[in-house]
Amino acid sequence: MTTRTISRTVALAFGALTLWPAAALAQAWPSRTIRMIVPFPAGGGVDYIGRIVGKGLSDRLGQQVAIDNRAGANGIIGLQALVAAAPDGYTIAAASAGPLVINPHIFAKLPYDSLRELTHIANMSTFPYLLVTHPSLPVKNVKELIALAKARPGEITYSSPGTGNGQHLATALFVSMAKVQILHIPYKGNAPSVVAVLSGEAHFTHSSIPSILPHVRAGRVRALGVASAQRIPSLPEFPTVAEAGLPGFEAFGWAGMVGPANMPGDVVQRLNKAIVDTLKQKDTVDRMLADGAVPSPSSPEEFSAYMKSELRKWGDVVKLANIKAE
Repeated sequence: MTTRTISRTVALAFGALTLWPAAALAQAWPSRTIRMIVPFPAGGGVDYIGRIVGKGLSDRLGQQVAIDNRAGANGIIGLQALVAAAPDGYTIAAASAGPLVINPHIFAKLPYDSLRELTHIANMSTFPYLLVTHPSLPVKNVKELIALAKARPGEITYSSPGTGNGQHLATALFVSMAKVQILHIPYKGNAPSVVAVLSGEAHFTHSSIPSILPHVRAGRVRALGVASAQRIPSLPEFPTVAEAGLPGFEAFGWAGMVGPANMPGDVVQRLNKAIVDTLKQKDTVDRMLADGAVPSPSSPEEFSAYMKSELRKWGDVVKLANIKAE
């Protein structure tokens, strides 16, 4: 064997060794528990979707998926933990428009870049918001709410899960289109925002349907309208906000799955397939639709394109409403 042949053999062997860890990781994955960060408290729309998908991932991948609610700062704390994690497929996050495409427009500095420092795994679900009021507010429809707000400028209050959250922007859009003055009270998460309306501390809110529907059914809040273009087939009793008094109004949230940047491609594809299969399963679809959530699974590439378009759209809303971080 010549010196040149020996050198070439060694080089090829070294190259194979450098490729082996990534290939072995993808082949062996998952061999332990997967952590799913939810950057909001338990009980909200994203948490609801995350738990449904987490159960599906566990069933399909053969490993436990542990939900880690890392709430705070409109999702920043949870997303910061995600980008600091190893990109090995054992840490992922279920996140929404707030931390992914709205925060970049309202915070001067973020500890993450949602386009460059995240792996976009799949879109999962959309959920139109439901406009609900405390029963003591003397209104029974959207027209009466707008009329009351015009008669009492600055006195009517609405809650949100935090400044810049999707529900905040939905109501900011409502206020702008209705041409009313309404006081915003931000809370730290969807659950305390809902509690504020249940207790009468705030007069109304836009909430994800899965988290507010039990309270509507129990009569603890009054539903005035769903913020979708058409009525939801599984919940036909709720008129749209547009037909109930504010033509053209539409606002909905969504939840997608992301991971740290530079995740192995094979791992991303396996996660994506497990998510898509979960969200196409009939009993899952039926359950979500009954709760007012619409399964919207996508490929990684489709989710990336969707996030870019949402980044532009919500940037326009933030500018229109002049929203800044508090």
